[in-house]
Amino acid sequence: MTAAAGPGPVAALREVGFWLERDRAETHRVKAYRRAADVVEGLSRAEYATRAAEHSWRELAGIGPKTAAIIEQAAAGAVPDYLAELRAAAEPIAPAGDALRGLLRGDLHTHSDWSDGGSPIAEMMGVAAALGHEYCALTDHSPRLKVANGLSVERLLRQLDVIAELNERLAPFRILTGIEVDILADGTLDQHAELLERLDIVVASVHSRLRDDSATMTERMVYAVADPNVDILGHCTGRLVEGSRGTRPESSFDAQLVFEACRRYGTAVEINSRPERRDPPGRLIELAVEMDCLFSIDTDAHAPGQLAWQGYGCERALAHGVTAERVIDTWPVDELLAWTRESTG
Repeated sequence: MTAAAGPGPVAALREVGFWLERDRAETHRVKAYRRAADVVEGLSRAEYATRAAEHSWRELAGIGPKTAAIIEQAAAGAVPDYLAELRAAAEPIAPAGDALRGLLRGDLHTHSDWSDGGSPIAEMMGVAAALGHEYCALTDHSPRLKVANGLSVERLLRQLDVIAELNERLAPFRILTGIEVDILADGTLDQHAELLERLDIVVASVHSRLRDDSATMTERMVYAVADPNVDILGHCTGRLVEGSRGTRPESSFDAQLVFEACRRYGTAVEINSRPERRDPPGRLIELAVEMDCLFSIDTDAHAPGQLAWQGYGCERALAHGVTAERVIDTWPVDELLAWTRESTG
């Protein structure tokens, strides 16, 4: 995503954040630029003019020397030096996946600051549109995942109103309503069925008791993917292969039984593009291909720059035999939503 030459200070700061997130920078580095963008965006026209005339950006709380330099240069109509450096240094993400990435119309697993993401819905979705998506599902967490600030019924209903308003502003781009709903210990879902039925996209994932024995985990997952409201089985093994959270082994389950349930009940298997997950492993992608499953290639983005990570999943999908027609986020939105409604019954 490259902004036009000479972005304003707010756009420049946010684009710096995008490139840093895309490059997997530490969160604290990115937050400084996004906080500074919020500060500048909150200024009245009069105060902005005064700060620009006096070159007094450093006097604002939350503005440090690096962010002040970006603001100063952008306010003068130039492309800030640091932004120009980041643009020039950006390398293609997983170019071996480009053929499939070019066919994707959307992203069906993303998070905002309503749960454990770092940015507002409008910013996440504006970036998704700028990346060329026709649609993007917002799938914040369900209530029992308190560590991720999961959404209660009341908060999710308020979020639906926000999405409806944003869809009027962003059309023809479309925000799909959604949730990443926890698969509970008995295989039931962490949200009321009536509410799940209202949503466009339901991603069901295991986030607790990841070390359950194989029989227990298999039963949990099969029960969940058979639920008519579930559209996608998220990061099915739960593994972590790198990153600040450390590593975590795969959960144990009978993949053949789980993928057969996915095929039978019309639930797509997610290929999660997060570099620290790379989930499912290649052998399980190949098994799901053999079993004629559908797939969803998603970023699980928690920040705007992470929306660019879809290429990682595309590269892995192609390497393990996934064809574009089996990937539901290559479908036009009307076809996709007809499929989700059909599976809901």
